Amino acid sequence: MLFFTINMVKNSIHTKWIKIRILADNNKLIVRIADNGVGINSEVKSQIFDPFFTTKSVGKGTGLGLAISYQIVVDQHRGLLWCESNPGQGTEFFIQIPMTDVRNSDNLRNLGEGI
Repeated sequence: MLFFTINMVKNSIHTKWIKIRILADNNKLIVRIADNGVGINSEVKSQIFDPFFTTKSVGKGTGLGLAISYQIVVDQHRGLLWCESNPGQGTEFFIQIPMTDVRNSDNLRNLGEGI
């Protein structure tokens, strides 16, 4: 999440503030990262999680940051990652990750079986 936030700050040329909220509700963790920048139009918004998509000039960005973030949140943690934005109204990213009790997790028990 820190990389995600730092990248958002670096890419927010016209932003005056960034607000980060973390909530725990109904067995899920929700992180909301909002700014008051110029916003994202619908054409760009529909592609921001695609690998290698960038709005930067050639050589200035790989287009992998949000694609990797999406893979980590959705594929590895079975969560959700989405963005809400309108041009001129800022942008808000939402990260929702299910919380489980790791003491009862089969994944945690399986870690020691290969040793």
